[in-house]
Amino acid sequence: MTPADPSNQQPTPSLTTLAVRAGEHARPTASTSLIEPIYQSTVYSFPDLDSLEAGMAGQQDAYFYYRNGTPNASTLERALAELEGCEAAVCAASGMAAISAAFLGVLSAGDHIITDERVYGVTYALLRDELPRLGIEVSFVDALDLDAVAAAFRPNTKLLHVENLTNPLLTVTDVPKLAELAHARGALLSVDSTFTGPAVFRPAQHGADIVTHSLAKYLSGHSTAFGGAVIGRADLMSQARRVLLRLGGTISAFDAWMTLQGLKTLGLRMRAHSGNAQAIADVLQNHPRVRRVYHPGLESHPQFLLAQDLYPDGFGGMMALEVDDADEFVKRLAGRIPLAPSLADVMSTLSHPWSTSHRALPDADKRRLGITPGLLRFSVGIEDVVDLLDELERALA
Repeated sequence: MTPADPSNQQPTPSLTTLAVRAGEHARPTASTSLIEPIYQSTVYSFPDLDSLEAGMAGQQDAYFYYRNGTPNASTLERALAELEGCEAAVCAASGMAAISAAFLGVLSAGDHIITDERVYGVTYALLRDELPRLGIEVSFVDALDLDAVAAAFRPNTKLLHVENLTNPLLTVTDVPKLAELAHARGALLSVDSTFTGPAVFRPAQHGADIVTHSLAKYLSGHSTAFGGAVIGRADLMSQARRVLLRLGGTISAFDAWMTLQGLKTLGLRMRAHSGNAQAIADVLQNHPRVRRVYHPGLESHPQFLLAQDLYPDGFGGMMALEVDDADEFVKRLAGRIPLAPSLADVMSTLSHPWSTSHRALPDADKRRLGITPGLLRFSVGIEDVVDLLDELERALA
């Protein structure tokens, strides 16, 4: 056998390059649009019954009806699967629609799911209030305590769900060890990777079976598109898609198209987000009017060494802080760093987890988890870090 010529082998592109190109494919014309157009049609026609049957049976690629998917959603799904290093992806109308489809695709009445007690507030409410009504048992544990996680498994446990960096205090979840625990007991590991995105961390490369994202965050990056995604093995994604189509959680063509536009700058944006957040955390941790800073890149962070191991290229743009007078601090920053109940925009924003993302949790549970009325989540943008530090100093002075 003649050995392969190394000069003919295509090098693996970096994520920054992949984000620009992923998902796009040539359209069948002599010349083609550089950027995929928006396919806004809600229905597609067929020339004859044989073509219709071949499409409906999955024997050839075809689009039918808006709820079943659009070319723009398919392009985005290919791109996300490539970026996460997975077989397939399914896009949904929201992050919660994606998580719901992921859960219901693998869980049935009588099954058991384990989840971290720190999960995003609406996910917490879904698990606490909605899944038990469907006959699905739920256990909340401290995912940092691997012994507690191991003890929570039952014969009917099908899924373990965590966030790789938790919202809002950025605890670092040991995804590789949790994957080992789950797989040894015949369960799947699901990881919500919204706080980082694939430019910072790829959960599937560390053992996760299912990866979920809110597309409105880092993947689109500009607070202009809405949606969610489930990414993983092809068989699991087929189950999630079945649930999503029946529940009607289809992403719009425009939101899919807008997310693709933001995705192309993901690598560049995440380097700026990560660098700015680290620089600001380094300064604020020593500020006399800041009680505490939560950021995985600080040596004071409880999982600092684990973070260094799992996130060698940076930690993204998220941090949290407690200041002497949170309300006054927010007012002084108004117009420059706005208060907004979301995250991961190119513009820096503040959020108040007590009254927004974790509103559904009882007050006692919020305090037990470290979420206080004085805690602010800071989504650090890509502005010049010198300007951001000056604005923060003025607000704290």
